[in-house]
Amino acid sequence: MSKEKKTTKTETTTEDDEEVVIIDVKEEPELTVEDLPGVGPATAEKLREAGFNELLAIAVMTPRSLADAAELGEAVSAKIITSAKKLANIGGFISGSSILERRREVLKLSSGCAAIDELLGGGFETQSICEVYGEFGSGKTQVGHQLAVNCLLPKEQGGLGGEVFYIDTEDTFRPERIAQMARGVGMDPEVALERIHVARAYNSAHQMLLVDEVQRASKNIDVKLIIVDSLIAHFRAEFLGRGMLADRQQKINRHMKELKKLADVNNALVLVTNQVMSKPDAMWGDPTKPVGGHVIGHASTFRLYLRKSKAGSRIARLVDSPNLPEGEAKFFVTADGLRD
Repeated sequence: MSKEKKTTKTETTTEDDEEVVIIDVKEEPELTVEDLPGVGPATAEKLREAGFNELLAIAVMTPRSLADAAELGEAVSAKIITSAKKLANIGGFISGSSILERRREVLKLSSGCAAIDELLGGGFETQSICEVYGEFGSGKTQVGHQLAVNCLLPKEQGGLGGEVFYIDTEDTFRPERIAQMARGVGMDPEVALERIHVARAYNSAHQMLLVDEVQRASKNIDVKLIIVDSLIAHFRAEFLGRGMLADRQQKINRHMKELKKLADVNNALVLVTNQVMSKPDAMWGDPTKPVGGHVIGHASTFRLYLRKSKAGSRIARLVDSPNLPEGEAKFFVTADGLRD
């Protein structure tokens, strides 16, 4: 997004023989789609109806995808994207120190479990996609439910203070479980359920469409967590055989890119759960592997592998991270939620 420009006016007065400096800081409004060169009211309205309210959201599109989404010509779309890149200041290289400054905007969402938070360097990061995979009953949905509740908490309590959007593909969302976890953190269950927005996806096309709906809703709602539980279920059922593999992977890749864009634009966390498959030819080690291949692996910022352990405990293993070492954390799923 574009940076806000500031105009500073300084006045000096004297009070009781002391010099007092009064600084009047005026901030210009952030640039919007109406500020794009060549974009009139009609075109701006088309862009807004298609869910493009931020310059960054336009700047990262391709001319063809923007043309299809906003019902514009490809030539017009190409000019709009070029202008958005210039105004959003994302077209060129920037220094590492500038990226470090941007990284300071990243927020951390606590899981409510100190061991998991330590494993993730303080909690689940915004502006990222975290993939959680494991066998059935390993606790993937429980992690999603717990983060949905914790996200509603204020930042000083380990939350993000924002709204949650939950895309349910396997009918696993349970409001009763949300109510239990809300009481576990001292929150009114009714308030918690009111701020968690749930949609059931009935096929892969509907699942991808719901991401567009979240994008549209984000212009009026402070979206801080998007959960897709599970990411792969519909794709796995609809695209069968090697002949459809390339098409499936292409759609999943596009789906993940749209989710990452949501995370970046809204400074939000995207949590996706994934199924697993067994590799019987594995000679040693754990034969359990996540479904979706390299496309999901490369698109995910963090990958957490969950498995059952002794005495009802679970183990969360950090398999991949751009800046953290691999490691494991032990936790329990209790009536009040995830606990050490």
